[in-house]
Amino acid sequence: MSGDLKHLQHKLQISFKNKHLLKQAFTHASYVNEHRFSQNEDNERLEFLGDAVLELTVSEHLYLLFPDRPEGELTKLRAAIVCEPSLVKFAESLEFGKYVLLGKGEELTGGRTRPALLADVFESFVGALYLDQGLEKVNEFLHQYVFSGLTLNGKLQSNDYKTELQELTQHHNMGVLEYRIVEERGPAHEREFVSEVLMDGLALGKGAGRSKKEAEQQAAAEALEVLKSTP
Repeated sequence: MSGDLKHLQHKLQISFKNKHLLKQAFTHASYVNEHRFSQNEDNERLEFLGDAVLELTVSEHLYLLFPDRPEGELTKLRAAIVCEPSLVKFAESLEFGKYVLLGKGEELTGGRTRPALLADVFESFVGALYLDQGLEKVNEFLHQYVFSGLTLNGKLQSNDYKTELQELTQHHNMGVLEYRIVEERGPAHEREFVSEVLMDGLALGKGAGRSKKEAEQQAAAEALEVLKSTP
């Protein structure tokens, strides 16, 4: 157990029973690839679990908090909380990036501040916390660091460009949106995706990112600029 992770537990006032789980949550695949003979495990399985735990806990919170809101509104609120830009903000506010174990290549290319990596680490931490201490502790953690960011009208301050673009085009009956990955480039550990967003088949914006979600968000951001600048 590194001193850094001890510091993190002290800061969060959470003490893990299984220290291995906590270390795994902050272990990137690039680190494991460079330390093949160690006992380290990467955080990808915990990320998978954390994603599901977040969906459940956020859904329950919104269901109880807004008893009069229809399913469609709750779905949009949940999407704003669990989207990659929001998860990145949560991870950044907790300084998760500085605790991640990275391979040398990932470190040199700025992986510690890469949005997709930070979002994955946040999900991994939630997954590890769930396995270690259950849903009640996860809910306590989320109430302190996530749900407190909800505004009075139930919105979260985030850069969820995909949701914003969807709402804009639906409100004005502009057309049907579609996202597609048009290019993948770079080696496996530095993969970059290029996404394009189309409206009724016509290209509206393009964006690049280290994950498909990030690329789609950037494409949506460009599309929003185009639409907002059009008279």
